[in-house]
Amino acid sequence: MKKWMLQGSLATVLASSLLLAGCGANNQQANSTPPAQSTPATQNQAEEPAAELPKGDVELTLSAAASLTDALQEIEQQYKATHPHVTLRFNFGASGSLQQQIEQGAPADLFLSAASKNMEALVEKGLIDASQRTALLNNELVVVTAKDAAFSLDGLEDLKLADIRTLAIGIPESVPAGNYAKEALTAANLWDDLTPKTVQAKDVRQVLQYVETGNAEAGFVYKTDALSTDQVDIAFAVDAALYPAVTYPIGIIKDTDHPDEAEALYTYLQTDEALGIFERYGFSIPASR
Repeated sequence: MKKWMLQGSLATVLASSLLLAGCGANNQQANSTPPAQSTPATQNQAEEPAAELPKGDVELTLSAAASLTDALQEIEQQYKATHPHVTLRFNFGASGSLQQQIEQGAPADLFLSAASKNMEALVEKGLIDASQRTALLNNELVVVTAKDAAFSLDGLEDLKLADIRTLAIGIPESVPAGNYAKEALTAANLWDDLTPKTVQAKDVRQVLQYVETGNAEAGFVYKTDALSTDQVDIAFAVDAALYPAVTYPIGIIKDTDHPDEAEALYTYLQTDEALGIFERYGFSIPASR
């Protein structure tokens, strides 16, 4: 009997303790205060003006014909000296390929082509403003052979000689120099005869490489390309009456993110200083300038 009464008392005490603990927890929750939340600014509160960021460096991308590589790399050094906040990035290649890249949205601020037709195509599509493009340079087409070749060439007819097993030209559909070469050979009634021995290259610099390495006995390049290396000789200049004038137009891409800097470079490339560098690399200046 005493044992039962003792167990009952313990149970009563335990129940009372649990009840008090529960009440304490509820009181603690009731008295707790949720964390303070920040009050959003009202329209009546004055807003601090945004701080003006310091002017940082600007990067300009110039998509340019491969034949301009050496001249533009020297011009870059001159331009950087007077425009230290502008970094020039070059995208060199065949003018037709560069045109397609720009049409497909590739980043570019200016376009310097080796053929007017590629520039006009972008003007017609509204990607370059007609008022922001101009003819900048001229060039001429030549045939080169390896340095100290055992044979000599005096004209297009000589390309039929057995000594010329492989003749390198740029892809006519995308490389202006290749298109000029095809037009000259067609005008001379030699295109069909020489086609079997031609090898096509992605740009004039690759044509030059084929001749330098002996993978082609002769190749069509611009005079400026021939002058850029001591590993080839100019065999002859192609008769200018057989192909269109080689004109290099330059234009500003309408969607450039840096219109002021793009226009400044566009203007600089037409100065006597820049044109003088182009001339040293074999380019000529259009009479209209």
